[in-house]
Amino acid sequence: MTQHSDINVNGSTIAGRDEILQFVSFKLGEEEYGVDIQKVQEINRMIQVTAVPNAETHVEGVINLRGKVVPIVNLRVRLGMERRERDKNTRIIVTELKGMVIGFVVDAVNEVLRIPRSVTEPPPSAVVSKGGSYVTGVGKLSDRLLTLLDLEELLLN
Repeated sequence: MTQHSDINVNGSTIAGRDEILQFVSFKLGEEEYGVDIQKVQEINRMIQVTAVPNAETHVEGVINLRGKVVPIVNLRVRLGMERRERDKNTRIIVTELKGMVIGFVVDAVNEVLRIPRSVTEPPPSAVVSKGGSYVTGVGKLSDRLLTLLDLEELLLN
């Protein structure tokens, strides 16, 4: 997280020393999500995933990533969405959480976003009370909303 001055968001300039947050944004269906860039190790094209017997339904299996076995989570299924056919945009985002390397499958990766903390809000209480404690906030961008996710809460709990 860095300090920056004069950033244009929502058509107006944010001046001063507003803290800048950085997120990797990605799509699941029509919705856009963001995760803290500091948790992301790398982003890879979809590769062959080896199934693991008796794994939870949202666990696709494991991959061999440069000699390391990495569990892969289908984020659509983890969030209660329907599975979707993989295509040329499907990606695996590899993260390190509490010393564990875990990958998760998303429909597409959009971009790295740098947004001032002042354009984010805590999640609506109705979202958190319905089991969405992995939603840490909502980023209000000029033309869209970005749902901010806590990967540790989402993938490890």
